Amino acid sequence: MSPLDKQPPSHRAALREAAALEARGVPAPPVLRGQDGEGSVQVHQDPAMKIEGAQVVAVYGKGGIGKSTTSSNLSAAFASQGKRVLQIGCDPKHDSTFTLTGRLQPTVIDILKDVDFHAEELRPEDFVTEGWGGVQCIEAGGPPAGTGCGGYVVGQTVKLLKQHHMLDDTDVVIFDVLGDVVCGGFAAPLQHADRAVIVTANDFDSIYAMNRIIAAVQAKSANYKVRLAGCIANRSRDTDEVDRFCDEVGFRRIAHMPDYDAIRRSRLKKKTLFEMPEEEDILAARAEYLRLADTLWAGTEPLAPEPLPDRDIFELLGFD
Repeated sequence: MSPLDKQPPSHRAALREAAALEARGVPAPPVLRGQDGEGSVQVHQDPAMKIEGAQVVAVYGKGGIGKSTTSSNLSAAFASQGKRVLQIGCDPKHDSTFTLTGRLQPTVIDILKDVDFHAEELRPEDFVTEGWGGVQCIEAGGPPAGTGCGGYVVGQTVKLLKQHHMLDDTDVVIFDVLGDVVCGGFAAPLQHADRAVIVTANDFDSIYAMNRIIAAVQAKSANYKVRLAGCIANRSRDTDEVDRFCDEVGFRRIAHMPDYDAIRRSRLKKKTLFEMPEEEDILAARAEYLRLADTLWAGTEPLAPEPLPDRDIFELLGFD
């Protein structure tokens, strides 16, 4: 029996697919097993591609909760403090950086397709755009629905950045990640991150999603350096439900962004808050993002909360 025949059927299929891609000259994602728990067949990054010398933050949260707004304003806050920042959007919608650049950027995966995946033909300006404050903006993108793994796209993006020495002079890297972490591929930024930040709102659905994300980060932290930094209560007048959950599981809220109309206006203007007129609510929102940047730059205590079973979440936050 060959080594391939000894693999489980699903793993054999993945190996054969990888071999077929490589035979056609198309880079194939690595197929590894067991590094993140028995039965894992996630995409794993080449250890040589790890990001060194920069603080790396991965921003997660329920879909539509405001991760891109948070990421872009946090990038702008770091930049306004003199930090050299690189933001990587990890969503096929490629809308992470449009308030920094004023427009949607092409994705790395689309650019690679244009050169038939011959990455050596690319220059940094082909896939990196300078945004407000000198923030370097990249949209990794993702495969069309149902056709591939987002982890491969993240890996190729980091590989390109390393090959072109784009990370050599970077102080902060921010990954803005697709909302659902059920897919192991979109947990791939956790393999590069120092800290994971979760954006939530003061409601049941957002906190339920946060609980799942905590479980995903905790699983990754068994084999990678990533640790949880805390959560940001976003678009919320109050934080009582978020704080109650944090107290229960051993987590921490590190920022609070009320539902300022300034944030809605800034997105309509395709600008970060740091480019908007100095009105009262804009200044208040800026101050909170600057405080958050200071908190993350100074280093946060690594947290190890215990996620709750689904039934316990209902008991904690549900209503009769």
